[in-house]
Amino acid sequence: MTSADDQHESTTAGTEATGTEGSFDGAQDPSKAPGSATTTDQEGGDTMSGSEAETGMADDTPTELVADLAKAQEDVATLTGDLQRLQAEYVNYKRRVDRDRELVKQNATFAVLSALLPVLDDIDRAREHGEVEGGFKAVADSLERIVASLGLEKFGKSGDEFDPNLHEALMHSHSPDVTTTTCRDIVHAGYRIGDRVVRPARVTVVDPEPEAPAGGADEENDSQ
Repeated sequence: MTSADDQHESTTAGTEATGTEGSFDGAQDPSKAPGSATTTDQEGGDTMSGSEAETGMADDTPTELVADLAKAQEDVATLTGDLQRLQAEYVNYKRRVDRDRELVKQNATFAVLSALLPVLDDIDRAREHGEVEGGFKAVADSLERIVASLGLEKFGKSGDEFDPNLHEALMHSHSPDVTTTTCRDIVHAGYRIGDRVVRPARVTVVDPEPEAPAGGADEENDSQ
């Protein structure tokens, strides 16, 4: 009975020693631990995928950036051209509107002042006859100031050189006292707004005396 007990204890001790050694070896070799192969494979797979992604990014990124930059520059150039075209169209539109507005204003002023010319002619005739007096004189002076403030300018005086752009000749005569065609009498004064003639001055004109024919002078010398 003693020998059997000793043999059993010896077997138990060997088994415990063997288990302890196996546990120690497993602790010393991490690769033999459960799950170690899977972890290594996963880490290796992740590392390989990251390298491939970095390699692909290194190959594709510069080309894509250049293409994106070229497209962005093209878009900027297109938008800049559109903006410049719109600005030019707006400037032209504003100039056209301002010109049309000014033209409408001038035409309206021209029409109103043209209708007042007969009244101004009557005032001139009344003034020539000394009939512009009292309250009528105040009204006449006020009307003349108003039309002058609107840009209406009166022209045409006796002795002015005849200008077909400003004068309308109603009668011609000759005089040795003038060397050019000259306005003698002002029948109706002329009016203009700036460079635009509302009505030319209606005048009588005198021309220089015509020169004697050269042939007549020679005959007179021969007779002497």
